[in-house]
Amino acid sequence: MTRRARIALTLASLAALSAGTLTSAGPAAADTTPTPIATDGVWGIDYAGGFLTSVEKTPSGLQYVIGRQLSADGSTVLERSTRGYADVFADGSHAERVPCDASGGCVPLRSTGAQSVGYFFVDGDGTESAQIWLSRQNYHSADEPQVTGGRFVDATGRYFVYNAASTGKQYVDAVNRYRDDGVRLTRSVTAASVWGSALWTPGSGNGVVTQYDLEGKKTVTTVSTGAPCTVKELQVVGRWIYWNCGPTGVAGVYDRTAKKNIKVPSGPALVGDGYLVQHDRSAGKLMLTDYHSGTAAAARAIADLPAGNTTDQRRLTWTVDKFGGGVAYVGTDRAIRIVPSGVPAQSLAKIEQDLDDSDFDAAGRYGGSTTWDSTWQLNKPAGWTFTVKDAQGRTDRTLMGSGTDIAVSWDGKTESAAYAYNGPKTWTLTAKAADGAGTYTTSGKLTLTGGRQGHHDQGGYAYGELVTLNSSGTLSLQYTNGGGKFDWKQSGSGWPAGTVAVPFGDMGKDRCAEMLVRMPNGELRRYAGKCGESSYAPASSHTSLGTGWNAYNVLTAPGDLTGDGRTDLLARKASTGDVYLFANDGASKLKPGVKIRSWATYKKIVGAGDLNGDGFGDVLVQDKAGTLWRYDGTGTGQVKERVKVFSHWGTSYNVVVGVGDITGDGKNDLVSRDTGGNLYRNDGNGKGSFGARTKIATGWQAYKGIF
Repeated sequence: MTRRARIALTLASLAALSAGTLTSAGPAAADTTPTPIATDGVWGIDYAGGFLTSVEKTPSGLQYVIGRQLSADGSTVLERSTRGYADVFADGSHAERVPCDASGGCVPLRSTGAQSVGYFFVDGDGTESAQIWLSRQNYHSADEPQVTGGRFVDATGRYFVYNAASTGKQYVDAVNRYRDDGVRLTRSVTAASVWGSALWTPGSGNGVVTQYDLEGKKTVTTVSTGAPCTVKELQVVGRWIYWNCGPTGVAGVYDRTAKKNIKVPSGPALVGDGYLVQHDRSAGKLMLTDYHSGTAAAARAIADLPAGNTTDQRRLTWTVDKFGGGVAYVGTDRAIRIVPSGVPAQSLAKIEQDLDDSDFDAAGRYGGSTTWDSTWQLNKPAGWTFTVKDAQGRTDRTLMGSGTDIAVSWDGKTESAAYAYNGPKTWTLTAKAADGAGTYTTSGKLTLTGGRQGHHDQGGYAYGELVTLNSSGTLSLQYTNGGGKFDWKQSGSGWPAGTVAVPFGDMGKDRCAEMLVRMPNGELRRYAGKCGESSYAPASSHTSLGTGWNAYNVLTAPGDLTGDGRTDLLARKASTGDVYLFANDGASKLKPGVKIRSWATYKKIVGAGDLNGDGFGDVLVQDKAGTLWRYDGTGTGQVKERVKVFSHWGTSYNVVVGVGDITGDGKNDLVSRDTGGNLYRNDGNGKGSFGARTKIATGWQAYKGIF
């Protein structure tokens, strides 16, 4: 799947005016006792996913849309920030107002449950456009039409619906932090509700409603609610479909799980999870009807709210959190109070998700994002943990948060802020409901590139590459598609006989593995990494790392021996058999050699990368009897004592290369050539050993060098 373009977000120049400070309310109150949040007045209010939005005056005396993230029980303000300027700009533009009891009118707000809020903005010429504020400074308005008389109908997470009086049309759209959803609809005005990507609208016949999948672009469900009319208003919350036959008509709630209709009081209402709330203006009360058990209980008063002068005060003086929350209202003292509903919510569940591509390039080399960005919308607040692990099951990164909206943005780095190794990853998301009712778990896979190179990873795509040199002086990078063999190659010509190549790691900071090449005259060159863009020719960009390297009869890269995350070089001096470590300094050079062992009797010394899963490079050696041994790196520039891997192994092999991962399982493999030119692969098991050999090619005797 190709990464979609990020959606355009407009940056509002409001930072200097905003009032994003951390505040707290008092301790949690018992049962339904309201918890006050003091204000200087409220000009519009909504509540969704524990996120309370209201239009208020800031200390500057100007009105802003204020967002408060509350604790799951509504007792404590955890964070306070702004969602746009609600007063009048110098050019006369302003947030749309409607008549209400507050002086100057109220701003109709529509919170989404994702810490976002929508309202209409009126330009200086009087035209309006829908804005969805995603954060303190960013809002979505791209491609929304210029209208008048705009009113939001519903919003959940990324999806929203609004009507426009000037066009007589209904608009359905979505806003995404990371991508363009492409779900936009323009349709006739009807009752409508969105629950995630499901658009619910009346169907054909009394009481019939249909579910349209905005992403799949098709109708997926038809439900007969039992309503004796064409439904005039819909509010969908998970299993519950609230309907009515008009402002004074009959009303009900259809339970999609139990497949039954529940009669509820008529009149303007806001639906929560398993209940609805109405304003009894004659009594001056907010009344809650609990229907979660399948039968509507007698309405009970939950708060005093005077009648006021506005006939319908929904989202002007009171509102309901449909995401498993309670009720918010503005008292006569201008304080906002949160009243828990006392109704058990549905078990924790996912409403919808938006997952990023499974191929993630943390370097962004092809114009994509440098983060893996995914979102989930839950039906009620939860604490969540997101974990990325490598193929060996080691944790690369853990991210945590809380709320109904889960936004994961992984930059490809580990807990220590170093880039994780390229390769296959598994991710797991676990969320636990804040009210204790339910756990949601999901998982998936992705492949990281643009991070830290794996062993022999010249292409930057997590797999190891084999390097070959033929008698014509052509140096080739042999690439794999992860199937355990070599599928294609890139070549550079002009290399003299006697050239020795050492596939290395990044010696700088561009996360492209470099190539060390010893020329026949003993000069060691560092060729700048190409990240798979092309192979190397003698004239390719390079610097000299000195001369005299012909004194060594083995040059090999074991991986990281020093524990600094960089690939190092091992060299055996021909005259003594002493083995020296030349550490990578991370600034394009090698540190002076340090003797770590004397291995004069070994036939082969092979840098193999991390074989046992401890994060440090390891070395394989073969003695004259054909026994294969492993020396584990310590991360301190040394190796531990040897461990036997195989006896009587590889006596017919004239080349053995620790090639890195060529099977796609994230474990480093071994490639060998025998005297007949046959090429074999031994799969690494990630525990320090290998499986039985598999022939992967023939005719490789033509290569004078295999590295």
